[in-house]
Amino acid sequence: MSEKIVQNAGPGRPKDPAKREAILLAAQQLFLDSGYEGTSMDAIAAEAGVSKLTVYSHFTDKETLYAAAIRAVCEAQLPDLFFDYPQSGDMRCALQRIGDAFCRLINSPESIALHRLLVSMAGQDIKLAQLFYEVGPQRVCDGMAQFLGQAEERGDLCIDEPPEAARRFFSLLKGDHHFRLLIGYAQIMSDQERHQHVADIVELFLRLHAPMPA
Repeated sequence: MSEKIVQNAGPGRPKDPAKREAILLAAQQLFLDSGYEGTSMDAIAAEAGVSKLTVYSHFTDKETLYAAAIRAVCEAQLPDLFFDYPQSGDMRCALQRIGDAFCRLINSPESIALHRLLVSMAGQDIKLAQLFYEVGPQRVCDGMAQFLGQAEERGDLCIDEPPEAARRFFSLLKGDHHFRLLIGYAQIMSDQERHQHVADIVELFLRLHAPMPA
């Protein structure tokens, strides 16, 4: 059942953006550490150094705060630097850069914790699952699909369906290692191991989508 406080209608005081930010940061940390059910609005208020009423004045209920926290985590972990098209036309280096950034992202402790949290809540709230997918995986695939579409237009790669090719590229990068990380049966790759893994996937992807000979 939702945690809610019914508040009186009226303009009230302007909301303090610094308090909102503190609440969001506290919620992110506690949701990732303790899960949805294990985190209370009281605990978030205490962590943020504000009153429980202040938490509810910024976020109507626990579900709203959870959704905002998940969005903030995803957006913080997905900087808009993945998909700049290479001016030099060096497709191998561009794919290596994208692949390396993606692997560092998905294998980070923060991403692993978020993934485990969402899996633990699977089936409980389809709207929250949709939110995560849209601001996380879907956003990454859309950016990569646009990148690959440009590569097709410029003749650097041969790709019939950029969205499907984007999903294929990221699935290959995840591989078995990411699954083992999720279940706690692996350690994060060293920089050297990650670079080699990405280089192998990029080589395979380039062979699969090499441009047709003139």
